Amino acid sequence: MKAFVFPGQGAQFSGMGKELYDTQPKARELFEKANEILGFRITDIMFAGTDEELKKTKVTQPAIFLHSVILAKCYEGFNPQMVAGHSLGEFSALVAAGAMTFEDGLRLVSTRAKAMQKACELEPSTMAAVLGIEDEVVDRICKEVKGIVVPANYNSNGQIVISGSIEAVTEACELLKAAGAKRAIVLAVGGAFHSPLMEPARQELAAAIEAAVFTEPICPVYQNVDSNPHTNPLEIKANLISQLTAPVLWKHSVENMWADGAREFVELGPGSVLQNLIKKIAPESITEGRQ
Repeated sequence: MKAFVFPGQGAQFSGMGKELYDTQPKARELFEKANEILGFRITDIMFAGTDEELKKTKVTQPAIFLHSVILAKCYEGFNPQMVAGHSLGEFSALVAAGAMTFEDGLRLVSTRAKAMQKACELEPSTMAAVLGIEDEVVDRICKEVKGIVVPANYNSNGQIVISGSIEAVTEACELLKAAGAKRAIVLAVGGAFHSPLMEPARQELAAAIEAAVFTEPICPVYQNVDSNPHTNPLEIKANLISQLTAPVLWKHSVENMWADGAREFVELGPGSVLQNLIKKIAPESITEGRQ
């Protein structure tokens, strides 16, 4: 069985989507529609912007979403048996699988990006990658630290990202290194994604998700909050609302897709982060990417 997976924030690069725009009339039409919806020419930044311009949250998230979704819409024979996306990528997966329209998905991603940016500005916060230590130890140490720090992304065996206030994340990193972590590195991100500090953004996004129309997707969507397959629009909505403050169970999602028969994983969108993670989680899988 073939699963399609969609990357999250951080995979962007200058020039992303340009070949699609230049060679596929359908892609060009969708990119131009996106420029209209967003009210600025995101294509100019995607195709020729600087790294700094691409890093702006209001650009990054819609840019990755557009690249991924338009790839899926131009993919000959796109007929997935299952889909999943990492964080932001879950929105790409839902649109690609027909759970919501391209236009509604883009509007939600734009709302999400702006709401997250506002939440980041309310309190100094950060994230850190922790390598080479068991999930249980990370969970325990996060609970022991005073202040807000939580596991945010269970990416693969021995790779977790933690998220929270700068002080609490810094302290957790020191304790994790003392407990045997190979590395605990604070990341260059603007805020504590997938932590309780995203609650203001979750509330803002919840209203937009509730107002959007969701339909049954063409295949199961393995969602971040519980790593399980979903096709019920009401369940999908509820899980999407919870996603901003809950950890991304990526490792568990891939394990569940493998258990349910996925043997080939195709990553649609910029970069190859998910292919690399999947190879660690399910070494016998076949992985490929389309950019």
